[in-house]
Amino acid sequence: MYHHIKKLMYTVKVGTPDPRFGNMLLEQFGGANGELAAAMQYSIQGLNCDDPDRKDMLMDIGTEELSHLEVVGTLARMHLKPMKKDREAGEADPLIAIAGGGGVNLFNSMGDAWTADYLKITGELDVDLRSNIAAEARAKIVYERLIDFCDDPGSKDALQFLMTREITHMKAFTAALESMGKDPFSIGKIPPTPVLVDQYFNDSTGEGDEGETDARGPWNQGGNWQIVELPELKDGVENLDTSRRETATGKKQRGSSSEPKIRKSA
Repeated sequence: MYHHIKKLMYTVKVGTPDPRFGNMLLEQFGGANGELAAAMQYSIQGLNCDDPDRKDMLMDIGTEELSHLEVVGTLARMHLKPMKKDREAGEADPLIAIAGGGGVNLFNSMGDAWTADYLKITGELDVDLRSNIAAEARAKIVYERLIDFCDDPGSKDALQFLMTREITHMKAFTAALESMGKDPFSIGKIPPTPVLVDQYFNDSTGEGDEGETDARGPWNQGGNWQIVELPELKDGVENLDTSRRETATGKKQRGSSSEPKIRKSA
């Protein structure tokens, strides 16, 4: 059950309206990383969730995102208001001025209609929580850019509040994921293929125009990592079935011509 209280979660104050900035704000109203997408994503994930504790969290945050939508919509509406009567202001975005009467609608800053394709819902709680963490990170960056392009102090205050809550939600989703006690690379029920899962394919080779060379780091060296160089890539993939058989029987055909040629990292 939803109940609307005639009060904003954060009071919005706009000194001088800026229709062009109002258009930018629509990115967080009807855009891919906006508040409606977040509200729908978390709420629907919550409906699908069999874990009562984490379902409660998803519904809490999904509902808060609806109040954020109201804050963003009010802020955008105040900046877009001159478009209702002022021709020059209306020229900033005819879609908003003519079709929308100078108000907000479910479009992003480019005029693209909101779509459910924005939502990331898999029905696997740990996978969905990872998507949510990424969604909050993207939204934080959008708010940061909006703040950088904003000259109105009151608008900046509201955007700072919204940006900060993105980090709060990231912390909650991260803690919920960690509390599940799952290995971070244990996704679903079917395990990955041994050997292949630890192979790093060096598919970007040579020296670039600005002196770029093959890089080494914790993403491709140390631990169980094995680097497969490009000339040997075909053999490594072709022998996937061999690796499976060896793992199943516990035997390894040493010296076999079919064994993948792998260079271990330094």
